[in-house]
Formats: sequence, structure tokens, C-alpha cells
Amino acid sequence: MTKRQVFYSFHFDNDVMRVQQIRNIGVIEGNEPVSKNDWEEVKKKGDTSIKKWIDDNMKYKQCVVVLIGSDTANRPWVDYEIRKGWNDGKAALGIYIHNIKCAIEVRSGKSGTCAKGANPFQQISMSNGGKLSDYVQCYNPDVNDAYNDIAQNLNSWIEAAINARQ
Repeated sequence: MTKRQVFYSFHFDNDVMRVQQIRNIGVIEGNEPVSKNDWEEVKKKGDTSIKKWIDDNMKYKQCVVVLIGSDTANRPWVDYEIRKGWNDGKAALGIYIHNIKCAIEVRSGKSGTCAKGANPFQQISMSNGGKLSDYVQCYNPDVNDAYNDIAQNLNSWIEAAINARQ
């Protein structure tokens, strides 16, 4: 089976460690992770630079996978990425990642998980009066084994999103 090309959308500051674990699953080809230093350089150049980076990195992707942490739905660039992908005809799906343990938090004595965030697709209105969440599936992996649930199902979730969009 061919690995699908996806664009990961997420809140960098809060969730980059959880996202890296999902990227390491290896069942799909996602955009290459951007380092914090590289992302800061892009951000320093302003909104036009950020849009160009997103547009360039999303260009040949088949699906936008939104990795939903506690604050993802409130992030303006996540909103931009969802709208851009959908308007460009790309498939989309969401995966709640609040139960993926973040090693940094575990080492600091916290549980390593975060609060479940809001569905970012619920905030986007469609021209027919509905919400984008009416068309886009969000998955909430098993609370006891979120990582393995994602690892076992990520490819099929992406395929389902691509098939639904066609």
C-alpha cells in the first residue's frame, strides 16, 4: 500500500511532542517537522511568510490531519490550514491527542496528558448553513492506549477521509 501524503495541523507550542510521537508511527508521509527555531524564523517575517510556508507545505498533500490538543481549536493558523485545505479540495480529519503522553510533562511530575480540546471543525460555517464538522470525522482514541489506537487506525482513518471527500 502506498503511503498517503498528509499535512499535519496542530498547536505547535502545546502539542509538538505529542505530534512527534504520531509522526514516528510511520504509516503515512507527513510534512517534515519544523524545528522551533525554524518556526520562529518563519513567524518573525510576519503573516505573509507564515501563509506562504503553510501553502508551500500543503501543496501536494492529499489530506489535512488536525491533531487536536487542549487549545488547537483556538489557534488562528490551524483555522487557516483547515480552511485552505478544504477549499483546495483536500480531505480532512481530526484526531484528539489529549491522551497521548508528553514525556516532558511526565518527567515534571504531571500526568503527561492534557484536557480534551474543542472540535475545530465545529467553528467553521459552510455556505449551506451547516458546519464543517458535519462533513469531517474526528476520532477520539482509546483513553487507555491512545498511541496504539492511533497507530493501528491512522491509515484507515485517512483513507476514509479521502474516500468521503471524493
